[in-house]
Amino acid sequence: MKHREHNGFNKYPLRQELLQAIGSKGFIEPTPVQSEVLGHGTLTGDLIVRAKTGSGKTLAFLLPIFSDERMISRIPNVIIVSPTRELAMQISREALWLSGNLNCTCATLVGGMEISGQIRDLRRGSSLVIGTPGRILDHIRRGTLSTDSVHTVILDEGDHMLDMGFREELEGILDAARNREKTWLFSATMPDSVRKLSRRYLKNPELISLVNEGQQHSEISHTVYTVPRKRKLEGLVNVLLWENSSRALIFCHTRAETMQVAHRLVDEGFRAACLHGDMSQRERNQALSQFASGRVAYLVATNVAARGLDVPDVEHVLQFGLPSDTETFIHRSGRTGRAGKVGHNILLLNQFDAEKLRIMLRGTGIHITWLPVPDSSVIHDKQRSLFEQKIFSQKAKDNQQIKAWAADLIARADVLDLVSGLLSLSGNSLQTGYALQKELQRESDLRKNTNRASQISKTSERRRPRRQRGTAVRLGISNPAEWNTGRVLKTVCTSLKVSRQEVAEIVLKPDHIMVGLLPSALEKYHLYPENLSQAGLLQQKTTNRQPRGNKR
Repeated sequence: MKHREHNGFNKYPLRQELLQAIGSKGFIEPTPVQSEVLGHGTLTGDLIVRAKTGSGKTLAFLLPIFSDERMISRIPNVIIVSPTRELAMQISREALWLSGNLNCTCATLVGGMEISGQIRDLRRGSSLVIGTPGRILDHIRRGTLSTDSVHTVILDEGDHMLDMGFREELEGILDAARNREKTWLFSATMPDSVRKLSRRYLKNPELISLVNEGQQHSEISHTVYTVPRKRKLEGLVNVLLWENSSRALIFCHTRAETMQVAHRLVDEGFRAACLHGDMSQRERNQALSQFASGRVAYLVATNVAARGLDVPDVEHVLQFGLPSDTETFIHRSGRTGRAGKVGHNILLLNQFDAEKLRIMLRGTGIHITWLPVPDSSVIHDKQRSLFEQKIFSQKAKDNQQIKAWAADLIARADVLDLVSGLLSLSGNSLQTGYALQKELQRESDLRKNTNRASQISKTSERRRPRRQRGTAVRLGISNPAEWNTGRVLKTVCTSLKVSRQEVAEIVLKPDHIMVGLLPSALEKYHLYPENLSQAGLLQQKTTNRQPRGNKR
């Protein structure tokens, strides 16, 4: 084993074959989540592990699984459930090299692929079953996957699976594996859906948490670029030119939006492809292969399509629009900054959505840098600087023909004219983006003016004197149900000789009518209780009370 005497995995009760396998891969020290799980003791009970994506959690559950001496038969002992085909196949690849020297077999059960081959794998015998919720449950119901001997079920990225609507499938799998001894739930976050599932199916689970809300990806920087409301695509082009990322994942809300954004980027000269749930497995694999190999620099994907996506060296995650909640914000950003590397999470929002994000992330402790979208003028300067760096770093590699040609050109032409001509030929390909600064400033000014006007209106409303409350009197009128507000108002004004403005309110009740008279009317016309009684209108007086009911 490579550096065996210094290998941090040696202190854990792992089988020799596993130590050789991880040593051959060059793994020297376990990651924090691997240390916590492997050092947790016997691991014989239920377990909840909170760990961010890209933390090495796949090995954290595969190593103790393969160290179990019972993993030698050709009947299903362990089921690992993952949210997506890509993640399930990735776990299968990890399990393959890790168990190369063990008498363990693995079956991968995922949707979008021929089921007949999966049935053959199960019939040949597989001690470890890895797959997506729907396809695993399908095999259980078909009778091609027996769960009688399953002693462990692992739910990887449980929050993602529940967010994708797999609650019924997960419950079906757990109900079928009734003889299981332990259930391990790996989840970056603990929303209510995850808590409900764990309460129902996990018995007194131990908790291992390596994340704190708002600090799950401390190695990731977060930046919001505000863009004009109707120029989001142009804003995206400007940000990509400014950030100059070699590999970025762009999140959109819908399938249609991913296609629109990808097509626009291709038209703008970017190497881009899209990934969404309606694509066939072949199309998905092709898009992922192009992205992983670098043939495509920008992968535009929906949340569901990118769940579990593990492509190394993703420099930037760009969120095209406001994420639906904090969990989505965190999960998306977790696609970059993996395995301890620095990553950049960027959001493109209009100013209204930017305010919504401030409210959404309030109290999370996540630090956001707020910037206006880069304008074409500054992009031009940066693109020119990058182009000049390419020129200065370019070497002729002792090509004598090129050098001779250059010397001949210098001898026959003015150096300034020569360089200007070369730049005019090659510099035409420089992209400078769109002029968005003025439009963004207009929206900002309009928003400020609107907010100022709203504040002034609220202030004026607070300062406006309230209508005076009158002294409520009960009128002595027979058959009050036959009266309406207009008739009452006319009768009161005529009988008591008061103006309409001096009647504060009229309240109609089925068995009586209340009229509120302002103090000015009472004093001006000497309308005291005895006067009102003489007018034949007053039955009872209630001083300074606000009546309830149908008001004038």
